[in-house]
Amino acid sequence: MAPSPPPVLPALVFLAAAAALPALGLQAAAWEMRVPGGARAFALGPGWTFRSDTTRAPRELLDVSRPGGPGAGIRGCARLAGRPLPLQVRVAAGGAPTALSRAPRARIYAARCRARLRRRLTRGAEPRSPAVLSVPGLGEAFCFPAPGGGTVFTTLPFCSCPLHLAPRWCRRGRSCPPAGLRLLCALRRGADAIWVELELELEATPGTPAVSPPLPQARTKVARRSRRGAGSSTSPQFPLPSYQVSVPENEPAGTAVIELRAHDPDEGEAGRLSYQMEALFDERSSGYFLIDAATGAVTTARALDRETKDTHVLKVSAVDHGSPRRSAATYLTVTVSDTNDHSPVFEQSEYRERVRENLEVGYEVLTIRATDGDAPSNANMRYRLLEGAGGVFEIDARSGVVRTRAVVDREEAADYQLLVEANDQGRNPGPLSASATVHIVVEDENDNYPQFSEKRYVVQVPEDVPVNTAVLRVQATDRDQGQNAAIHYSIVSGNLKGQFYLHSLSGSLDVINPLDFEAIREYTLRIKAQDGGRPPLINSSGLVSVQVLDVNDNAPIFVSSPFQAAVLENVPLGHSVLHIQAVDADAGENARLRYRLVDTASTLLGGSSSGSEDPSSASDFPFQIHNSSGWITVCGELDREEVEHYSFGVEAVDHGSPPMSSSASVSITVLDVNDNDPVFTQPVYELRLNEDAAVGSSVLTLRARDRDANSVITYQLTGGNTRNRFALSSQSGGGLITLALPLDYKQERQYVLAVTASDGTRSHTAQVFINVTDANTHRPVFQSSHYTVSVSEDRPVGTSIATISATDEDTGENARITYVLEDPVPQFRIDPDTGTIYTMTELDYEDQAAYTLAITAQDNGIPQKSDTTSLEILILDANDNVPRFLRDFYQGSVFEDAPPSTSVLQISATDRDSGPNGRLQYTFQGGDDGDGDFYIEPTSGVIRTQRRLDRENVAVYNLRALAVDRGNPAPLTASVEIQVTVLDINDNPPVFERDELELFVQENSPVGSVVARIQANDPDEGPNAQIMYQIVEGNVPEVFQLDLLSGDLRALVELDFEVRRDYVLVVQATSAPLVSRATVHIRLLDQNDNPPELPDFQILFNNYVTNKSNSFPSGVIGRIPARDPDLSDSLNYTFLQGNELSLLLLDPATGELQLSRDLDNNRPLEALMEVSVSGEWPGGGEELLLWASSRAVGTCQ
Repeated sequence: MAPSPPPVLPALVFLAAAAALPALGLQAAAWEMRVPGGARAFALGPGWTFRSDTTRAPRELLDVSRPGGPGAGIRGCARLAGRPLPLQVRVAAGGAPTALSRAPRARIYAARCRARLRRRLTRGAEPRSPAVLSVPGLGEAFCFPAPGGGTVFTTLPFCSCPLHLAPRWCRRGRSCPPAGLRLLCALRRGADAIWVELELELEATPGTPAVSPPLPQARTKVARRSRRGAGSSTSPQFPLPSYQVSVPENEPAGTAVIELRAHDPDEGEAGRLSYQMEALFDERSSGYFLIDAATGAVTTARALDRETKDTHVLKVSAVDHGSPRRSAATYLTVTVSDTNDHSPVFEQSEYRERVRENLEVGYEVLTIRATDGDAPSNANMRYRLLEGAGGVFEIDARSGVVRTRAVVDREEAADYQLLVEANDQGRNPGPLSASATVHIVVEDENDNYPQFSEKRYVVQVPEDVPVNTAVLRVQATDRDQGQNAAIHYSIVSGNLKGQFYLHSLSGSLDVINPLDFEAIREYTLRIKAQDGGRPPLINSSGLVSVQVLDVNDNAPIFVSSPFQAAVLENVPLGHSVLHIQAVDADAGENARLRYRLVDTASTLLGGSSSGSEDPSSASDFPFQIHNSSGWITVCGELDREEVEHYSFGVEAVDHGSPPMSSSASVSITVLDVNDNDPVFTQPVYELRLNEDAAVGSSVLTLRARDRDANSVITYQLTGGNTRNRFALSSQSGGGLITLALPLDYKQERQYVLAVTASDGTRSHTAQVFINVTDANTHRPVFQSSHYTVSVSEDRPVGTSIATISATDEDTGENARITYVLEDPVPQFRIDPDTGTIYTMTELDYEDQAAYTLAITAQDNGIPQKSDTTSLEILILDANDNVPRFLRDFYQGSVFEDAPPSTSVLQISATDRDSGPNGRLQYTFQGGDDGDGDFYIEPTSGVIRTQRRLDRENVAVYNLRALAVDRGNPAPLTASVEIQVTVLDINDNPPVFERDELELFVQENSPVGSVVARIQANDPDEGPNAQIMYQIVEGNVPEVFQLDLLSGDLRALVELDFEVRRDYVLVVQATSAPLVSRATVHIRLLDQNDNPPELPDFQILFNNYVTNKSNSFPSGVIGRIPARDPDLSDSLNYTFLQGNELSLLLLDPATGELQLSRDLDNNRPLEALMEVSVSGEWPGGGEELLLWASSRAVGTCQ
């Protein structure tokens, strides 16, 4: 049978150049090439230069022209088929100063790889361009004739016979039949791109026998791979799988972001692209950007705001207009860069804080905190005080802590208004600042005593002032405020008989009992002013002098009535007969008396009685009275025989207005002169007289007797009457001693009076011993008008607090003092004998901080006398109250990127104690501060971050803070649990399990099936942990597709272990704007999908047969030259025909051949045998057998 002509062997070369660059050309000096098409016509005219850059072309592309190059054989075809190779092309215009160079991807198929190529042009097809050249043979220049000849790009490789044709159409040493080469160069124009497609068609030369179809290759993959190469159009492709760009915020709408261009090698509508864009993860991003559907230019739709959203992730798709429509996608991440467009914002619009006065210097009052929505470089806060500090406060420039720099005194300044500025130190465009007002109110400490307006108040009050009349208002001021300045007044001492009442709040002094000038002429009241502080401060130095003004309300009182006296008839004129005494309890002019005699006429016994009241009317009345002293003297001759007795009246009139008077009767007896001395009935008199005897009372009556007849005895005090305490008058023939002035036991305890009885001429003196006995004349007196003691509230019941004692200058029962509480309180009692105060119940400073007890000391005299004092008992605070938090549990949250010192929350506790016992400090000492990640301001209780947090390390902190008072000796504490939740930010990139991943994938996996899953882990949470997967390198041509969200890896083409055993991809996991990459090594697992390969072969051997020769080869002479592209196949060898005589011995497992001994002869032999080899997949499952056959020619000579 005559051999058939060889088939058409197409060799395809596809070249593409983007960005308006023609690809693969030569210098067009004398010719011009045009592509018809009306408006789409494209011409390359004179002046353009197109030249391939062979110095930079890959070796595989250049070696195509060499015999035995990479296209030789089936393995060479497998290496070249479908591999993208960069083809360097230079293009320049005549007037351009520079030249551009691009490297489009070229797919090279060698002419000998006919089994893997699909014919693109059938015989007789019309060319798509008039630029068609026929080359008489292989190895010549093609495409464009260079001026002057020569090779422009490269040469085609020489032909060698396909293996399966060798037995029939190739003979030993012969090459393939000559073939003609037809080259089609077609140019077309796309959007800003020029595409050049070169097609080479190798066809049989006329007269060459046709080639019959090859032997059936059942169940092989060769046909499948050739079918995959077909396609009517190609998909667009972006140069990069993802793009990242940064755009400043606040730029106006329409700002250019980036221009994304995809290229499509198709022509016409199939190559025209439209762009569209959609947001990933956050739909808000769609409203910020626009894309030009024709050019792919991305612009802003409105101004961006980094603080609203700092990262936008967009999916950009390029869709062609072919049928079916094909598309490509890339991902655009836009990072919004910061500008200093936010002024600092304080945590509060205004701050209000209260501090106690007298705080120590350096005390932390509060922390001012401002935040800035800008990035950290534009939010570096600095604080300063602009005004209002008054030298008392300062602020830390970095932390914002406001401290005292001098002692705070509320009395100097009760409040401060600080103006605080926060400056963000920004640079683009410049720093911004904000200010806040801090109102600091200074709370009052009770550090000022009340002060009376006068050192001593003096008021004069008439004794007849009505009861409940206000006579004075005392006033004290306290520089403190509030309760500390609320003053209460009270009388400490001097309020004898409770004459006065001092209103506690108003300070008004009222007379509540009648005054009596004659009883007490002046009152000296000690008053106190007590503020309402805890403990209170008391000023008990106030004095009020109440001077009682006399009113003429007392008539004179004679010390005796009637007055009697005797006078010798022979006394000279001017003789003092009788001392008339009257007293007036009033004072001053109201008590100055004048005397006159009345009723003198009627008293003349034995004479006429005129009844005149004026002694001047009786000129013969022998007596007269001194008007001021009261002495009655003899003013006329006395004649007992004429008148023996005189009885008249005496009147005492004061000088008051109106004057008051009283009268008394006077009886004067004229005594006869005699010569016998009067004699007292007893020479010595002794008696006891109580010192409180009333003035005018009778003390003793003495009698003397005169032996003379008609003698009249008169009695006189002639000695011992110290201070004129006594008066003596004659009554009923005796001498009556009366008390003229009050006695005082302390001054004189005994009087020895000399009483003389005289009959006018003669006299006799007797001694009267008067012993003054003590009367209850002195009241008890306390050593102080006001006492102050302190006692701690934790003292046990029955504790002795103080002993208050008084003294009494009396004696006996008059000096025995009993102590009582005027207004008893249940907390205290007093020992009546010692004056010791004891506690009766437990004291509680928090219920009452001070007690005022009125203590009265009473003597046991008759009548009882007393004195009153006040005891101020100040309860000292003991640290007996544990601090209490306002809440049982606190919760707060903070972003993990918050800068150090960010305020998280504030805790607060109270303590019922006062002073240091109630002053609290907050601390984490003894608690839990989250391993030092937080600190607490000791005075305000504000919890702040110590450093930047990391939610991925600790998502929730369970802290425990303590409130500690400053009690002594042992402070008390309370604790509270605090939970701080750390809010997530996108600060962690996705992390692959390893930097290099290895995947094993079965070859021949169905197209579109998931062959593996690639996953990364993002420690963030929520939207911050959403991951987008992409293949960024190594997927050219597009063999795999990685699902954007799930990470599923799909095969887009059939995978062939024999074509390519492994792939290296670089995948990227994006959690915008953070990315991480990993290298993925994809290893294909071989399957038994290729038939064994077995070429025809010859066995030649010579056998020299002699009697002594032993040259016949008896061992293995060789092996059948079969191979299987599948690595795991095991081959079985067998003879199909021609070895019926078993001339060759074949090992079916190894293919080793041995010669049969039957060939050991000298006969020439030539045998044609057919050998078969089959492959078996050892992996189990369905049995798959692939086979190949060959012819072996054996020649024996």
